[in-house]
Amino acid sequence: MRRFALAILIAAAVAAALMSRGSAESARHVLSLSWQPAFCETRPGTAECRALNAGQLAHAETQLSLHGLWPQPRGTFYCDVPARLVRLDEAGRWDELPPVDLDAETARALAVAMPGTASGLERHEWIKHGTCHRAAGGADEYYDDTLLLMAQVSGSEVGALIAGRVGAHVETADLRAAFARAFGAGAGQRVEVQCTGDGGRRLILGLRLHLRGVIGPDAALGTLLAQAEPVAPGCGGGIVDAAGLQ
Repeated sequence: MRRFALAILIAAAVAAALMSRGSAESARHVLSLSWQPAFCETRPGTAECRALNAGQLAHAETQLSLHGLWPQPRGTFYCDVPARLVRLDEAGRWDELPPVDLDAETARALAVAMPGTASGLERHEWIKHGTCHRAAGGADEYYDDTLLLMAQVSGSEVGALIAGRVGAHVETADLRAAFARAFGAGAGQRVEVQCTGDGGRRLILGLRLHLRGVIGPDAALGTLLAQAEPVAPGCGGGIVDAAGLQ
């Protein structure tokens, strides 16, 4: 009980520091989405991967999962976070980080979109990246912004393309073209495709979307992509891995 109360006090102190600093909300981000079955080929022992490989996370078998929303430039980490929490985070002791202050609706949506919450990923992402988002609404607004953008990807032709290629190969050029059709000319040029190797196979590990602009409640992903600079495509493509160890 004492440890939990201390965690709440620390979380409140971080939130107060962010509210008092008066900095403008971040306007450059990378939205990182992952393909959970590929991640779980290399980390089968995590709680979320045990659940996925046991058939308990059906949504993560057919749609991208949330990794995080990362304020830019690269290296923008741990804004106004006490050194003790930074040390815990860097040591991977995420269960000892303060609980993230979310309303019930956001918490429910995040648990579905981010299977890694089973391992405390939402605490890590908030402490390392979310504190630099500088939204007035703190962690709840940070995750609301993130879920808003992710929903636009999942509900688009991009989401349909990935779901339709489970177990098959997809080219990066096809993914980028789907972004262009869904979100406007040039949108695909702001998307990086990440791959990983697994026993001689090359798997799609995730997507990184480069965005520019403040993310409000009515933010359009196409606009945020269009305002960002083009990036290298990443890997050339790979298999959209099916759930379960292959």
